Amino acid sequence: MLRSILRTATATSSKPKPHSWTLQSSPIPTPPPPQYSFSSARNYSVKNAKSTTATKGKKGKFNKSEDAAPAQVDAAVSEAQARARRLAMDEKDPTLDVGPNGHPLFTSTPSLSLLSRKDTCSYFKFSMESLKSVLPEGLPTGMVKEFEDSLRPALLVRQSFLDLRDNFRRIVDPPLTLSHSKGPKLRKQVVLDGPVSCGKSIALAMLVHWARDEGWLVFYVPRGRDWTHGGFFYKNPNTGLWDTPLQAENVLKDFLKWNESHLKQLPCQISDPIPLGEGAGVGQLKDVDNMAMPEGSTLYDLVNTGIKHTHAAVGVVVRLRKELSLVKNIPVLIAIDQYNSWFTFSEYEEAVKVHSRRPVHARELTMVNAFRSMMHDDMMVGAFSHSTAVGKLRKDLPDVPEDARVNCPRYTLDEAASVCHYYLRQRLVQHEVFSEENWKKVYFLANGNGSEMRGLVPFMRQSA
Repeated sequence: MLRSILRTATATSSKPKPHSWTLQSSPIPTPPPPQYSFSSARNYSVKNAKSTTATKGKKGKFNKSEDAAPAQVDAAVSEAQARARRLAMDEKDPTLDVGPNGHPLFTSTPSLSLLSRKDTCSYFKFSMESLKSVLPEGLPTGMVKEFEDSLRPALLVRQSFLDLRDNFRRIVDPPLTLSHSKGPKLRKQVVLDGPVSCGKSIALAMLVHWARDEGWLVFYVPRGRDWTHGGFFYKNPNTGLWDTPLQAENVLKDFLKWNESHLKQLPCQISDPIPLGEGAGVGQLKDVDNMAMPEGSTLYDLVNTGIKHTHAAVGVVVRLRKELSLVKNIPVLIAIDQYNSWFTFSEYEEAVKVHSRRPVHARELTMVNAFRSMMHDDMMVGAFSHSTAVGKLRKDLPDVPEDARVNCPRYTLDEAASVCHYYLRQRLVQHEVFSEENWKKVYFLANGNGSEMRGLVPFMRQSA
């Protein structure tokens, strides 16, 4: 048994191994060593390590900037608070209120109605509570920015505003000795035009403030662009125009805020029923086309009807425009800011085919169509606004008299002197670097642009 086992083991060990025989007899060259792939993998891992390290470094740097941002904000806030405290202390020292050539920086005239030529190039102080009360529809963006940067609700008295105010004052209350050969021509319809940041919207807001102080009924729209953008819009099958009920409701609410006492005393003079359209997001009423106003209704009742009934809102706005033309008891002024946005395309589009749409022009909107025209005998002012990005319009606008445009100039050199001294008084620039040479550089660099001058004044530096 043992002998047979030993014989089998000896026979097995004498046979050639298959692996050894394959290596000796195979004509295929020896494959390359696996060092290349290993080296490639090693290089790849090294690049990853570098990128990871770089990423960590970037993250660390980004975190530092993130940590620095709140510190910068805190520093800016504390600096603004310190400036506000210093300005509050400066109020106790009237000797600081000195303008160019020793003239008073602020006018002592108590109201816009009493301002005269001697008050030009001086600042008129407002009360924020009074401004928000007299102009509840909202303040122009330029006015708000001026107040925020200067930390005082005050505006420069400009001759362009006095001319605009006196134009409408003489229309309502003509002087006893009126000379037709002297003085500018009176215009019932005015379009305020001019370069960017020349004060058109501010002049319009001051005119509205003055008119309301005088007891006028003023329809003021500080953002005319809102009439052509946003909200719901429906095509009225009866007129072919587009109704915007949400805008109509907001306009009526704004009109009621200041004029409520006047509207309660003015009776409606048109007895026709008010046409109904589609409501804001609720469609049209079934089997009802109009709404009759009760006998003896006032303009206050008319406006309230448009606010309470969304289907009547657009119809009430159109009716209100006709009623304003019939008011004779008190002067009526229609003031529209961003008026140029009513002469271009709106945000709305009409589906023409399955895959095509056409833009709807502003004149096709019911409310704009009712208020845009100046071809009437009512007092109306429209101010162009370059913030709406409408672009330059042609000189002869439709539905606007040829002589209605009035160009508002940018700051003159005398006005710029008062403006820069005012910013010095409000600590927008340091006394050490303020000089006539420096503020003139700011004026000519900004080309009289009020917004740019306000931004450049803090960068005054000591002359070499």
